[in-house]
Amino acid sequence: MILVAGSANLDFSVRASHIPAPGETVMGRDFKTFPGGKGANQAVACARADAAATHMLLALGDDAYALPLEASLSGAGVQMHIVRVKEQATGTAFICVSDDAENAITVAPGANLSLAAAHLPPLAGFTHLLLQLEIPVESVTAYAQAARAAGVKVVLNAAPAQRLPTELLALIDVLVVNEGELAVVADFSGSVAQCLARIAVPCVVVTLGHRGCCARLGGEFSFQSAFDITPIDTTGAGDTFCGVLVAALSQGDSLQQALPQALRQASAAGALACTRPGAQSSIPSQAEVSALLATQAVSTEAQNAALRQYCGFDLAQSV
Repeated sequence: MILVAGSANLDFSVRASHIPAPGETVMGRDFKTFPGGKGANQAVACARADAAATHMLLALGDDAYALPLEASLSGAGVQMHIVRVKEQATGTAFICVSDDAENAITVAPGANLSLAAAHLPPLAGFTHLLLQLEIPVESVTAYAQAARAAGVKVVLNAAPAQRLPTELLALIDVLVVNEGELAVVADFSGSVAQCLARIAVPCVVVTLGHRGCCARLGGEFSFQSAFDITPIDTTGAGDTFCGVLVAALSQGDSLQQALPQALRQASAAGALACTRPGAQSSIPSQAEVSALLATQAVSTEAQNAALRQYCGFDLAQSV
């Protein structure tokens, strides 16, 4: 079983020709609301991967915004452990999606900030705990400590980007970041390879947008090129990647054996999420992921070489 502990937000999304610059007003169109929040998105992605039973610890306000979030999680088969916060509104996010599929997001965390160490359910039976940073970092650290003590693998998606306490880094088995988050966690502005060398976590996975992703496990590296899709909305794609990655890693193989295929499945799911609007509404089923995997070949050596070069690795030392 997988436990996701994190945020749930109702997303208010508007599409526009471009994302406004400071002081600029842009006329938008196609306003919709979608269930979102990094934690809830990742829980839905885990559940739709059909790999393991998925639970989620989340905090919601006692308001109408909570209802579509509960319905989406329940519909995906996620078993919820809800902390109901009457004095805070359910978390919300305000998203502008541009015509080139990029987005800008502002989050009002609301009830998410009420998640505390005491709210963590018993960990018996869980193999992995998946965390993000839209809830208090003190709670994230406490959950990771409890998981480590219980023999549960800790996966942290360090988003939104922030410097991480040393004590939290020491508890992480798998760290998932994009390039910007990697630089913040490493406190360094060099190449991907240089940043990875500064992070003392056993396994680090770095998403590289339209290029693909790479991972460092101990002293070895894996690379996965991006899938060929036409993006519509990138909202939730990274969360989809994280959820499917953990679902794939939970299948009993050693991390070293499971990682390459997990990267491939997660990349395919993240790519499909970019072809649809919204966050949880865009997350594909396992059947859809399998269909895409069947149509696109495994990364070629030339593609892997291009990724290694982009990341700044010495080709002779990368595998």
